[in-house]
This record gives sequence, C-alpha cells and structure tokens, in this order.
Amino acid sequence: MDVIAVISTKGGVGKTTVAASLGGFLADAGLRVLLVDLDVQPTLSSYYTLASRAPCGIYELLANNESRLTHIASRTAVENLDVVVSNDAQGQLNSLLLHAPDGRLRLRNLLPAFQSHYDVLIIDTQGARSVLLEAAVLAAHTAISPITPEILAAREFTRGTVQLLQDMAPFRHLGIVPPPLQLLINRAHPVAANAKLIQHALRQLFDHHELVRVLQTTVPAIECYPRAASLGLPAHRVERRRPIGRVSPSALETMYSLAVELFPQWHPLFAKIDGHAHAGAAAETAP
Repeated sequence: MDVIAVISTKGGVGKTTVAASLGGFLADAGLRVLLVDLDVQPTLSSYYTLASRAPCGIYELLANNESRLTHIASRTAVENLDVVVSNDAQGQLNSLLLHAPDGRLRLRNLLPAFQSHYDVLIIDTQGARSVLLEAAVLAAHTAISPITPEILAAREFTRGTVQLLQDMAPFRHLGIVPPPLQLLINRAHPVAANAKLIQHALRQLFDHHELVRVLQTTVPAIECYPRAASLGLPAHRVERRRPIGRVSPSALETMYSLAVELFPQWHPLFAKIDGHAHAGAAAETAP
C-alpha cells in the first residue's frame, strides 16, 4: 500500500483539490483508494457524495485506535474510493496526540490494518504546522506539497514545509526516514510571463536539494477544478479533453501525468483511462 501525504504549512494552496482529484483518478483506474481527512475543516470529507457513511471517523481512529473498516471507512459514490471523514470539529486530536507517548507515530502504527484492503492511501492535512501534520509526514512514503507560482509562496514553502522536514530528521534514529518531498506547482497561469519565470526559478532553486524534488507535472489555473468540486466529481471526468484554443492541458491530461510520475508501476492502468478518453473524444467529434 502506497501512502501519500498532501502537506503544506501554508493554507489555501490547493491541498484538498489535489488529494480529491488524484484519489478520484486512481480509483477510476481500478485501484482501491482510501482518503484520510486530517484537517479540522472537513473539506475533503464533503468533496464526494457518500454512498454509505461509517459511524466513526478520524477521531475514533486516532483517539481510540479504532481500525475496523466497517466503523471508520465511509464509501463514496465513486467506485473504489473510500474516505475516513474528519469529525474533530473541536480540534481535540492535536492536544491528545501532543501529550500521548506515541502521538506522532500513532497514525503510522495503525496503517498496517489497511494494508490488505487498499492500494493507495492519501492523507489530506491542515495548512499549519501541528502534531497531526507531523503524524501524516511520518506515516507517508511520499509527501506532495502544492505551491502556487509566487515569490512569497516559495519563501513560505522554504521557511515552513522544508523546515518541517528538516526538523523531523531525528526520527531517523528510530529507523524512520522522513519521506521525499515532491513539490507540485499548482494553479499556474501558462500565459503569464511572471508565473513562468517563477516556475523556472523554483525548479532551479530545488534542482539539487537533498529533500525536495520538483515534479514535472504542473496543475494549471483553470475553472475545471472548482467546478469539479462543486459537482462532487473527479476533475478528470469533468474535463476529459482540452478545449480548442487553450494552452493548458485538460484535467485528464494533468491527472494522468501526475499519476504516472507518482506511481509509474501502474502506468498501464492509467493509460486505459487516457485511451478511453481519447476514444470518447474522437466519437464526439466524428461526423
């Protein structure tokens, strides 16, 4: 089971949209996906319509070690896609884990219970440094950090998210290596000269960084992503092909590219989605 944590110490960078869009794409490819909402603002929990809601959620998982899937995993309307909803409205988990001996490691220690049920687990986190954020990092095999192509965002990323990874280096003494950090440029304007310069600067800045790798995939600033969220659908279903005359890739092209970068071992599964999309587009344009 691959565990991906979508992290940032800065709010409003698009973590939930990335988590939901990627999860929906992987599920449509036939992978069994579990979304875990660690944000006290339960945006990911309400992104997809729930076909069946479990009686418990993230609070019971982390406070009571409740790992029975029938109790904590809610089934979404998207086949193969489940979610552990955020039900910690009072923010009690941060305090609880802060004072627990295994606080930062509890999520990591609970993950074996999901190993045989899911292929991918995607953790969405809150946009501030916290024990919950650190727990997500220590539980993950890979961390993705969305960043908008702005100078201030780049400075905050270095000061906050990169520093977080550096501060967690002592866990290596316990045999726990913090995951590689994949930087995802998000909401990029492909025709804005300044945005292109900043994207180039970001890639140069982290070109040889020991902790950070800049993903080749860039998520464009297009209307499709908020529209998909309002419809409760994976973004690639809402925009399967690029509109005529637009430079930015379609949501399907972007999610396909991101999935291949993160999970090259499942490339054949992703290619089937891509192929079906092109076949459907050809049928729509056929006379």
